[in-house]
Amino acid sequence: MKEKTEEKEKKENKNAQEESSKAEETSSEEKKADEASEASESSDAQDEKKEEASKTPEERIAELENEIEEMKKAALYKAAENDNWRKNMLKQREDAIAYANENLLKDLLDSLDNFDRTVEAADTAKDAKAIADGVRMISKSLVSLLENKYNLVAFGKEGDDFDPDLHEAIGMQQGDVKKEQLAAVYLKGYKLKDRVIRHAKVMVVKPAE
Repeated sequence: MKEKTEEKEKKENKNAQEESSKAEETSSEEKKADEASEASESSDAQDEKKEEASKTPEERIAELENEIEEMKKAALYKAAENDNWRKNMLKQREDAIAYANENLLKDLLDSLDNFDRTVEAADTAKDAKAIADGVRMISKSLVSLLENKYNLVAFGKEGDDFDPDLHEAIGMQQGDVKKEQLAAVYLKGYKLKDRVIRHAKVMVVKPAE
């Protein structure tokens, strides 16, 4: 039993020594490869220096001129590329401005078609009320479109408090009121979201003096 144990230990030690020897050999080979690579790079660098030193001034000047020419070409290419990019950006901006209302106008086409049909029907209509009702329906549909899809909001009703930021007074009269109010609205005002795009034109009634 003891002899088997000793034999096993010897075998394990031998294997360990062999592995250690292999590792050392591998490390040595890698080191030699690195050294060879460094030597090769150093040799290449020295060869380049020798080649540079062996060139005549005329050859060196010609080489520099070629390098300058390549740099010029690269700079011109980059400038052309930047110019094309700038032109594309300008065109996109111009198109965005030129066609900014395209979607709105497309949505208005239905209302225009309905107005055309109503006008054609009016030529032969015997009932004026039917035509008036048709116009009201078109107007209601158009207002709904502008309010719900484009955030256009109408304002200005009789009895509202007068607000110079919203209303344009085209006349003033005295009345039995405690503060200035709208006596009549001649043209509605409109907001696009929170921005006033048209002030309401109104008649204002103010407290009697």
